[in-house]
Amino acid sequence: MSHFTNIKTKLKDRDALLKALLVIGLPVDINQELDNPVGHEHTKVFCDITLGTDIGFRLNSQTKTYELVTDIQTWRHPIPPERMIEKITQEYAIELVKREVKENGFQIEKQTKDVKNKVEIIATRWV
Repeated sequence: MSHFTNIKTKLKDRDALLKALLVIGLPVDINQELDNPVGHEHTKVFCDITLGTDIGFRLNSQTKTYELVTDIQTWRHPIPPERMIEKITQEYAIELVKREVKENGFQIEKQTKDVKNKVEIIATRWV
């Protein structure tokens, strides 16, 4: 019998998470329930952020981090859940860095990502 699984992350900032998901090109919605897959009768789950009808992020009130919520047994996306979390986490970190850079008076001059997904951000500030 399948069930919704909560996968822990270290993602805490809702705005950075939303921006990261949009940059990746995922279909983002907020405050929705995840659907039960056909033939599955487990409890529906309310999520703060959803990606379609079968993946979501829910804020864990104890850890204050967002957890990925999905039914692993019915996962139908082209990349595995672990890789999806890696991609989201990378874009999330980029969003946090870019925000911090701008808040400290810097401008982003260049942002690149190589074939190994290594990111380089060059920022400058005139004094």
